[in-house]
Amino acid sequence: MSTPILKNQWYVAAWDWEVDRAPFARTICGVPVMFYRRLDRTLVAMHDACPHRLLPLSMGIKERDNIRCRYHGLLLDSHGGAVEMPLKGDKVNRAICATTYPVEERHRLIWVWVGDVAKADPAKIPDFWPCSTPGWTFDGGYYHIKCDYRLCIDNLMDLTHETHVHSGSIGQPEIMESPLVTEQKGDEIFVSRWMPDIDAPPFWRNALGKGGNVDRWQICHFLPPSSVLIDVGVAPAGSGATVDNHDDGVRGFVVDALTPETETTSHYFWGLARNFDIADTGFTARFKAQQGGVFLEDVAVLEAQQRSIEANPAMKLRAYNIDMGGTKARLVIDRLWKAEQAALANAEAARARPVRTRAVAAE
Repeated sequence: MSTPILKNQWYVAAWDWEVDRAPFARTICGVPVMFYRRLDRTLVAMHDACPHRLLPLSMGIKERDNIRCRYHGLLLDSHGGAVEMPLKGDKVNRAICATTYPVEERHRLIWVWVGDVAKADPAKIPDFWPCSTPGWTFDGGYYHIKCDYRLCIDNLMDLTHETHVHSGSIGQPEIMESPLVTEQKGDEIFVSRWMPDIDAPPFWRNALGKGGNVDRWQICHFLPPSSVLIDVGVAPAGSGATVDNHDDGVRGFVVDALTPETETTSHYFWGLARNFDIADTGFTARFKAQQGGVFLEDVAVLEAQQRSIEANPAMKLRAYNIDMGGTKARLVIDRLWKAEQAALANAEAARARPVRTRAVAAE
């Protein structure tokens, strides 16, 4: 089966700072999309192909809120409608229109919906609450990864890889020694690890600002279609923190939004939301650089894994106990994809059926 890519979902298309007045191109779930901001800073998401000769509109020329194709000069407004023909004396053909997509800005991220517009409910945007809640700060970056987006989800739902992939940064032997608890709540998957009374790794010791052993937690939370929030932190050992209630220590959320570009390439938006040292912008910048370095170690592994999958078509991925979270996430994706495909097939069948009309007898 080909890679299941859901269309009727909200996906992160860009960081808030990536899209400004100039056209910005990014392929989302196989769909080329152009983004830009109007003069009032609201967002436009438009199919990145001129309806005349299909040159990417992202190569075009902005004229206030309109976009002019760089090839023959067709001028479109921000809703995709034609406002001026290539020959200025020609009457504007109002039937000419470029497709536009629902787009929202939330949690410092730009979200787009490339599926059925009628189903695009902004209330369904994944709740990245730590990224926009007072008392927290959030920043991060972006990588383009040459792999199936599900491999990234597998990686993020199985943090035992930290011991080996990130041995020089965030890896810790206790990660391999602590039991995992996997739960499913509707379409969301949780993988929890509780590490009581351990020596804190340097990052968390510095964040806590005191010596002594700590209780450490990692809770990976998969949200469809392709995001993972990882609740991480430490509290002084024996201070009363539990895997379910741990607001007394220092806490962060590793934020991971995966957006399929194609079946074998992905957009990876990553960052950290934290509730400590939130006014220290220097720390934010330094940690962003460090976090980016850690995630580059994952990129190297994931791209090598994708190449190996393609080089070994007769072999299949195997799942062990540590893979339970990623496996359950894949099952959710598969089920949602099959339901979406079935709905599309039913809609196509309904359109193909001839309309029955009742014969009227001649009088």
